[in-house]
Amino acid sequence: MIQISPAAQAHFQRLLQTQGGDAVGIRLSAIHPGTPRADARLEFCEAGDLGGDEWAVECEGFTLYVDAPSVPFLDGAEIDISTGTAGSQLTIRAPRIKGEVPGEGASLVEKVRWLLESEINPQLASHGGRVALEEVTADGVVVLRFGGGCHGCGMVDVTLRQGIERTLRGRIPEITAVHDATDHASGSAPYYRRDA
Repeated sequence: MIQISPAAQAHFQRLLQTQGGDAVGIRLSAIHPGTPRADARLEFCEAGDLGGDEWAVECEGFTLYVDAPSVPFLDGAEIDISTGTAGSQLTIRAPRIKGEVPGEGASLVEKVRWLLESEINPQLASHGGRVALEEVTADGVVVLRFGGGCHGCGMVDVTLRQGIERTLRGRIPEITAVHDATDHASGSAPYYRRDA
């Protein structure tokens, strides 16, 4: 369930009144849920914008519609108005929006994906790069594919061995090795060009 403070409800009522008669409520959705880039989006919605599978939260004078795929990430969220020295600000606290660390019963694939999305890809993004999981073999070998600025980068071997493999093997003891399945010769915009 989502908790919306009376102050936040009054704020939304005022905003809806400025929209005329077309807006039927406010829609809340999670953007990039389950990742470190996760964020919440609020927007006015009209009847034609609704798919019918939204989670409807009845509020004082309006309805808050939660986008169906976002529900698991926004369940337990709190929406409030906080007042500080700079004035009032709408705040959304959604403890599940970035996902949850896989538990002890999680598969090796789930654990690897979590580390890639929560720690490794945010670091690679600073160079315009990313890495995706291709497979985890039966003997614990993780096979990755690089993209963006890492595709064809002259430093990818260092990134793989000193960064990614060290992190994955240090955190997940079942991993025996990490391999790169990327055809780096086809990279078109590497962060560091390889010497020809």
